[in-house]
Amino acid sequence: MTTKKAHQLFVAPISGHAFNADQSKMVISDSTNNAYIYKRESDGKYTKEVELKKHIERIKSVDWAPNSNRIVTCAGDRNAYVWNWDAEKGEWKESLVLLRIERAATYVRWSPKEDRFAVGSGARLLSICYYDSEHDWWVSKHIKKPIRSTILCVDWHPNNYILAVGSCDFKCRVFSSALKELEDKPEVSPWMPKLSKFSTLLAEFDTSDGWVHGVKFSPSGAKLAWVSHDASINVVDMSSQEAVARLLVTSLPLLSVVWGSESSIVCAGHDNYPVLYNLTPEGLQFGAKLDVDKKKAGGGVSAMARFKQLDSRGADEKGTSLDTTHQNAIVEMRATKIEGGELKQFSSVGKDGKLVLWDVDALVSAIDGLKI
Repeated sequence: MTTKKAHQLFVAPISGHAFNADQSKMVISDSTNNAYIYKRESDGKYTKEVELKKHIERIKSVDWAPNSNRIVTCAGDRNAYVWNWDAEKGEWKESLVLLRIERAATYVRWSPKEDRFAVGSGARLLSICYYDSEHDWWVSKHIKKPIRSTILCVDWHPNNYILAVGSCDFKCRVFSSALKELEDKPEVSPWMPKLSKFSTLLAEFDTSDGWVHGVKFSPSGAKLAWVSHDASINVVDMSSQEAVARLLVTSLPLLSVVWGSESSIVCAGHDNYPVLYNLTPEGLQFGAKLDVDKKKAGGGVSAMARFKQLDSRGADEKGTSLDTTHQNAIVEMRATKIEGGELKQFSSVGKDGKLVLWDVDALVSAIDGLKI
């Protein structure tokens, strides 16, 4: 049983990825204005199947709605497109999204029920988009106040009507997205003690020293985790929102976070590898590094032998590759398999153009004392 499978898909950095319902296909974007659909072959390798061409600036984020089989993309051209599969023509057709923004679209995510999606932008606002069947396009409503800078990440609560937003003004906020146009009637919860109208600010958390790069609700929606550019990890429980568990890590800043269970999270970023952290009554604690170092040949070469190699070959056997699977920062992780509220598989993409699929059960077997 292998702990991970790496796929070198691009030379350029990857900005986002998402899988369809059975994970037989994946939409992924690199540093261009195109998105690509890759198909998983019988040997487990991914091959390019389709290019989605419509944007005129670099695509910043993508998402795939597994049940409705719709893809959404957003880019620096201030546009977003919803892609629908046309079975008769055998091709993906784009639908117009009226974002009404004046800056780049930076992040996009479908809601759990897939009847709407959220688009963050550099215009200091969040666009909640839903389908207008009368005009056959996607329209948007804006959440503006009190956002004061570019939105970097968004995540939906499992109830479909609450979402968390991380931005460059050092804040993590929770908003209501209940739309009267869709006749929403969300249930009350500690996040929303009473029925709140659209754009109501339900909670606000100050990270004080860093942009919020990644935000994620736990599988039950009871907890919220976010990571910031000040190399901090933060977790809050909806029943006690004043008590934020905060851990300043000694590593480089983290960019993405997924939940391993209701009491553990997996984070990754500029250190190029995922790390497990456990949530205990005493707070957040380091669990384990989830990427086993690769042994390099020639590690015991003496200084004189290395000098001779440099003199005769003009190169050092040590090379420039890192000990980690990813050779550059991990920019995004996705939970690809969850059973009983516990993470079983997840994926990561990075600035090295790699996609890596991680098997949690195999990691638990390979790393002594690891519990997720």
